Amino acid sequence: MAAKLQRTSKGQVSYHAGLSAEEAVARAYQLTGYEIAERRWRGAGGEIDLILQNDDAVVFVEVKKSASFADAALRVSPRQMQRIYSSAEEYLGTRPLGALTEARFDVALVDGQGRIHIIENAFGGT
Repeated sequence: MAAKLQRTSKGQVSYHAGLSAEEAVARAYQLTGYEIAERRWRGAGGEIDLILQNDDAVVFVEVKKSASFADAALRVSPRQMQRIYSSAEEYLGTRPLGALTEARFDVALVDGQGRIHIIENAFGGT
């Protein structure tokens, strides 16, 4: 029973740390002129942490938090990238220009001290 409570507690801490990291990343983008279009948008392919908008361009952001930037970067898998592409394609289908919408895929890394490192076009674009 104690092990189950420990797992639940650790899972809750991770969940809330992830929410906090996403909020910090959203604020960082807003400070540079982006608007938050969606948070934790779920498509058939999976969830996209943040979808931002700047003029007619859309930015899909995957947020990864870990003790270091390197550890956080290692948590982005090819399979996850494919799921994000699939969901992004679905999201772009809701936009007036559809797949012709200017878009990019960023990864925002958050380290154990709360510092943020954004990698623009981290895994290509549409």
